[in-house]
Amino acid sequence: MKYRILFLIAIFYSCFLAAQSPGNKSDGKPSIKGKIAGVLIDSISRQPVEFATVMLLEIQSQNQVDGLTTDEKGEFKFNEVALGKYQLVFSFIGYKNKTSSINLSPEKPDFNLNTIYLIPDSYVLEGVEIVGQAAIVENKIDKLVYNAEKDVSTAGGDASDVLSRVPMLSVDVNGGVSLRGSSNIQILINGRPSAIFSGGVAEALKSIPAEQIKSIEVITSPSARYDGEGSAGIINIITRKKAPQGFTGNASASVGTRSNNGNLGLNYAKGRFGLSFSGGFRGNPTRPSISEFVRRDFLATGERVLTQNGEGDGTSFGGRGNLELSYDINAYNRVSSNVNFGGRGRESTNFTDALFIDPAANLRQEYTRESFGDNQSNGLDWSFDYRRTFVKPGKELTFAVQLENDKDRVENLVQQSGNDSTLYRNESNGNRSRNGETLVQLDYTHPFGEKVKLETGVKGVFRIINSDFDYRNFDANTQTFILDELRSDQFDYLQDVYAGYASFNVELSEKWGLLAGARYEGTSISGDYDNAERQPFSSNYGNVLPSATLNYKLSELSGIKFSYGQRIQRPEEDFVNPYVAVSDPRDITVGNPLLLPEVTNQYELTFNKSAKAFSMNLGTFYRATRDIIEPILSIIDDGVSLTSYQNIGKSSTFGGNLFASVTLKDKLQLRGNATVIYYSGEGVVNGVRLTNSGAYWNGNMNLSYTFSKTLRAEVNGFYSAPRVSLQGSRSAYARSSFAVRKDIWKKKASIGIVAVQPFAKYLKFPNRLNGSNFEQFSQNAIAQRSYGISFSYRFGKLDFKERNGRGDEQREGNDGF
Repeated sequence: MKYRILFLIAIFYSCFLAAQSPGNKSDGKPSIKGKIAGVLIDSISRQPVEFATVMLLEIQSQNQVDGLTTDEKGEFKFNEVALGKYQLVFSFIGYKNKTSSINLSPEKPDFNLNTIYLIPDSYVLEGVEIVGQAAIVENKIDKLVYNAEKDVSTAGGDASDVLSRVPMLSVDVNGGVSLRGSSNIQILINGRPSAIFSGGVAEALKSIPAEQIKSIEVITSPSARYDGEGSAGIINIITRKKAPQGFTGNASASVGTRSNNGNLGLNYAKGRFGLSFSGGFRGNPTRPSISEFVRRDFLATGERVLTQNGEGDGTSFGGRGNLELSYDINAYNRVSSNVNFGGRGRESTNFTDALFIDPAANLRQEYTRESFGDNQSNGLDWSFDYRRTFVKPGKELTFAVQLENDKDRVENLVQQSGNDSTLYRNESNGNRSRNGETLVQLDYTHPFGEKVKLETGVKGVFRIINSDFDYRNFDANTQTFILDELRSDQFDYLQDVYAGYASFNVELSEKWGLLAGARYEGTSISGDYDNAERQPFSSNYGNVLPSATLNYKLSELSGIKFSYGQRIQRPEEDFVNPYVAVSDPRDITVGNPLLLPEVTNQYELTFNKSAKAFSMNLGTFYRATRDIIEPILSIIDDGVSLTSYQNIGKSSTFGGNLFASVTLKDKLQLRGNATVIYYSGEGVVNGVRLTNSGAYWNGNMNLSYTFSKTLRAEVNGFYSAPRVSLQGSRSAYARSSFAVRKDIWKKKASIGIVAVQPFAKYLKFPNRLNGSNFEQFSQNAIAQRSYGISFSYRFGKLDFKERNGRGDEQREGNDGF
């Protein structure tokens, strides 16, 4: 041991002596250190490029020797650099990378590059700008992007209005969203799931003003990096977020006959620190509606008929705010934290006249019903993100934590009377629910050379749903509502998902590319009730979800893509919650907590082509789904229809989609989208085997005309044919809108006029269902004709350079797991 100690002391002492020898190494070569300095300047504005990344690489091995960022004057300086040959790499988001080679010799150990000019991406030789305004619809290798901020007709609307204009998407009367005919989708906000959708997608979308949406991404064939949820695909809502240097802001407001909203956005960035806030509110004035309902029951004793006609009105409101802080620790490390909060509400009143005739029972019941509904929700999400990049381009490590809490309160009051004492009702029912979610994920990207890239990661999602529901009957003696303990209960539902994935992106040749991988998701579910008579339940299952995309580049502007993927669709909260929201005692819907997930295999072939004034996307797809979840209507005692969600069997869907856009003389742009689908389903319902099949389609047309650099007009039309399901068809409708926008005050402000559904007051949504012993027709019509005016104003110093090459725009759509 003493010899080892003496040896280490000798080594240390010799190193110390070498360090003390000025100017000479043991080999006789000079050991003097050099310096490298310079300043980065924007080639167009001639302003300093601050906080840009400067890397010092050994020229032969390309290993990084040192790295730093420029200061607020654009200056940089390396001290104590060993003599030798090096390469400097300058990079910054929004600019083209630049390299310089230098040689530090004993004769000239110091090197001053003086001024280095960085060229913005939007400029080429001689400073001629070639980048124009982004197209409203863009086709990318893995998704379709709808740039909502370029669409003037969405002003004054909400997220559901925006989604209704996106190719391949449709929105029904209840605000439900479907992608190529399937509602089994996952909706993300800035690449992340959000608890605001736990209380219902429709109400959540209505609480997001259209002015806060930057773009919509439609991902029909997600890679293994994304959650397996959403058998039809993923919809990613990108909100407006900027990271300018200095202070900027925007404010907008719109008023109309059917909708009013206001929005505010503030952004501040100084050096490596960024702070942004966006918020908005939306209020809908009272909106009338009418409904009609006819159901015929075919019994052994004869035909029974229920007819209902109603009128009502409703109003809704909502607000949403987002606060984000970010800090670039250095050129390679970034942290950010985000708080998202909001609330929404809906109040409705309905008056119904009903007639129930059962000749076999010699029964004729005439009655009226008044129902009142009140739904209030509020939620809070918090997230923390850490991002680590490396000298090697494309290498990246990210870590994220997200906590979500969403609360909902539903209250319904039903009062009914008629010519039969058994028809009397004066009861209330309500539900107070909480949806909590914790998300933890780690992602890593590693390039192997220039042609192979590995993406891998792990993720855990832990959900808890508490639903406390009660039913109360009015007691005339006490003049109070008395709790009905037999129907009231508390339902607790837990769902934990553990996931891991690996995906390879391989450039096979100049024309061929492959993206292939697999994802494993293990799911643990359990549920319990306060009522001991109801049995608790639990289940565990695992899914391996492979995916692959093969892309062939026909030219720089066209290509063909073939994709395969397996996806799952876990049942939504409303599908499993046993709470029955009673507004019509003869037409009720109840959840099924024992539902299994759907599993879908999807194949897709697409062709896209772009030119200066023309773009097109043509695709075909096939989906095969087992354990399909569908709402099934059954007739029970006393003429009551019960709708429940069931795993009934399997389905297959074949379809095609065409999107095309053409611009004529830089003034007139025409866009069109059409989706045609053939559905075939089979299953067993209440012991009876059912089959149904049929074709349906939807599409939209859009025409926009640019009168000048500051004046633009747009016309939009949409139609959706009845959607085929196992028990019939649902919700056909058409809508149209017209809009004009004028930029004023040197484009710092704009004013717009929008007309929605001007040719008809009501938008009608018919549904037809049939079973072995019934047929049913229902139609809801909601007042949609509206006129509005909007105003927006932008203020502050507009300098949208990203800080340190780590801005939010770079991460949009890429934060999904």
